[in-house]
Amino acid sequence: MTVRILVVDDHEVVRRGLRGLLETQPGWQIIGEAANGRDAVEKAAELRPDVAILDISLPGDGLEAARRILQALPQTEVLILSYHDSPFMVRRALETGARGYVLKSDAGHELLAAVEAVSQHKPFLSPAVSQDVPGASKGQAGSS
Repeated sequence: MTVRILVVDDHEVVRRGLRGLLETQPGWQIIGEAANGRDAVEKAAELRPDVAILDISLPGDGLEAARRILQALPQTEVLILSYHDSPFMVRRALETGARGYVLKSDAGHELLAAVEAVSQHKPFLSPAVSQDVPGASKGQAGSS
């Protein structure tokens, strides 16, 4: 099965790094990139990805982009990528409908597992934040 992925981050070097990491997986295809919330929504509508990986701190508001993508494309799973480890930010992301939340500091060893989980419609939270979010069970958290 092919997993079609949209990568959204305002830093080109981060997008390139994510692309390089994600493209190592057989069957995963990066179908597009965007650098801000508005472009993320437009690209998602055009490309209809299976998974959209969004930086929470995008110009144009990453959470609003996630909400709009999920509203228009309920079959697309959103995975939030963020340096924010506060339970408040994690809850806000999950309230938008995002299926997963990965800390940028964990991305090197957690991102592949997170994409795998959300592409199968399973929740995924970085272990460092899952313990602080009510309702997050071990089944929802990633493994280190």
